[in-house]
Amino acid sequence: MKRHERMNALLELLGERGRVDVEEAATALEVSAATMRRDMDTLADQQLLTRTRGGAVLSSVAYDLPIRYKRGHHASGKQAVAQAAAKLVERGNVVGLSGGTTTTEIARTLATRPEFSEPGPQPHLTVVTNSLNIANELAVRPQIKIVLTGGVAHSRSFELIGPFSELVLQQISLDIAFIGANGVDPVMGATVHDEAEARVNRLMAERASRAVVVADSLKVGERCFARIGGADVFDTFITDAGVKEGVRREFTEHGLRVVTARPEE
Repeated sequence: MKRHERMNALLELLGERGRVDVEEAATALEVSAATMRRDMDTLADQQLLTRTRGGAVLSSVAYDLPIRYKRGHHASGKQAVAQAAAKLVERGNVVGLSGGTTTTEIARTLATRPEFSEPGPQPHLTVVTNSLNIANELAVRPQIKIVLTGGVAHSRSFELIGPFSELVLQQISLDIAFIGANGVDPVMGATVHDEAEARVNRLMAERASRAVVVADSLKVGERCFARIGGADVFDTFITDAGVKEGVRREFTEHGLRVVTARPEE
């Protein structure tokens, strides 16, 4: 892993946990403690984290951090999930995308697929999202119609939340929705850190004919504060090949079909 990728991965780890110590981060990213201290010091100089005794915490200007700082962490897994998800989308579909690193990869994949990017008099795809960064990336794609839900911008995740978001979602229907999660557990289903995000994400899933939870295998088995839902909301969980067979069976037993994606050649 190159240095900039390692620091991106450290920022994402910090964004998910809020606080990490040097040894914990060094183990997670498979580097020495000395290397991790240097990385933390560099990011502290850039005001992207705050150093503590033995570790680091989120900076007041970092929070969950812009998507551009996250792309290096488990990128191959996220891209594999995105490729598998994009195959479920057909021309003319209305697609819901929640915020998150994996759904951002789905947006990027959809934007570059030939069937959705070729010139034409009408948009080939409609994307409904509450994610500011996804809307920003897709707004320059004339063949994709973007509908932004509105709402209050969450400073930690760049997602729009609250009554305005819910009001828009209640008035529309989606063909398919891809919902990201900070944790996916066979019993709890998909979970995130914030209850307001969970509420909007669940509503987006409920407005879709088909709802799919997407997360890389590093999120499997994790339980976060606020529940979005399990098989009561989603019919499919797309993750990468890092998930173990025994865990796959657990999800199936709880009514959620698991698709394990591998990078395209």
